[in-house]
Amino acid sequence: MELADLSTGPDWIVYVGFVIFAILSIVLISGHGSWLISGYNTASREEKAKYNEKKLCRTMGIGMSVIAILLLTMGLFENVLPAFFIWKITPW
Repeated sequence: MELADLSTGPDWIVYVGFVIFAILSIVLISGHGSWLISGYNTASREEKAKYNEKKLCRTMGIGMSVIAILLLTMGLFENVLPAFFIWKITPW
């Protein structure tokens, strides 16, 4: 069995996901993009007045950054971790 056999799909999908989440996190951390936050974007003006929009965007942007970093890590180590586990399992 080779490492290519363990791949479950093309690698570029993970990197495209990383780029999308990275762009979204930059937009949110900058304080813009409150229209991306579910629930906040459909709230009335009175409901929106109860919340600090910049802080809400920043919090969601930090969450998106964590997801982007995890996607990048998954993409970079996709071929390293299966090789480690195969090496440990295979009796030589």
